[in-house]
Amino acid sequence: MVECNGIRTHFQLMRARHGIGAAPVVVCVHGLGYDSLASFYLTLSAPLSAAGVDVLAYDLRGHGRSERPRVGYQVTDFVDDLAALLDTLGIDQPVHLVGNSFGGTIAFSFAARDAARVASVVSIESEPATRAWADRMHRTLGNVVEEMSAEENLAWLAETFGSHHARLAKAAALIIQATSIVTDVPRGPLLTSDDLRALAVPVLSIVGSEGFQRDDPLALQAALPNCTTEVIEGQNHSVLVERHHTVRDLVLDWVHQHESASQPAGRLAADVA
Repeated sequence: MVECNGIRTHFQLMRARHGIGAAPVVVCVHGLGYDSLASFYLTLSAPLSAAGVDVLAYDLRGHGRSERPRVGYQVTDFVDDLAALLDTLGIDQPVHLVGNSFGGTIAFSFAARDAARVASVVSIESEPATRAWADRMHRTLGNVVEEMSAEENLAWLAETFGSHHARLAKAAALIIQATSIVTDVPRGPLLTSDDLRALAVPVLSIVGSEGFQRDDPLALQAALPNCTTEVIEGQNHSVLVERHHTVRDLVLDWVHQHESASQPAGRLAADVA
């Protein structure tokens, strides 16, 4: 646990188990609501570490074991948190940002603001913080509290998906009720079409054929100058959890492909407890 940008932030760092010289650094950024660093800990962290990658995962503000302030949930707040965490841990080489859902949105905004710190972005069922995205987030978040807190809906979730899923949904509703997430997140700041065209970092967009981008899986590739898309057939928004072996292989291949030997040979500073 460290303090970053005024927030007590919970993180987990898994060092590369083998390799010569400076290891690539992957930073895992989870989604909004009932997500936490656990989604990466249970799927990608150990395999990536075993393959020679330093893996940093952390709980976003308001999530998991990180501090939950009442206000301060615009995208820029999450970007500031990530920058402060990298500074605190002494990560001075360009990192590969792997963002799931809202975590990918944070990754895009971070890369747009400070591309020199980003080796690449892997977007898993995600998209940048544009006006269209903000409108969808406003509608979605506006319905979440009522839907997730209603006892009949929680009972349906428990019966359909199990009690664990229902508990996660209830926890997400509590986070939303206790904070300004609903009003803050859609405010961005938002990226324009020009901002996206200027985003030169390599991007891998992993989407499910039945996920949030099913109407146009290649929309992100069309909007960005350096984007590759991988569509996982028959998969919905839960790509990371349900198809983590496929995602792992895609991420590993991508990181090794885009890790340049000419990058600064920085390493992580000493562990921070």
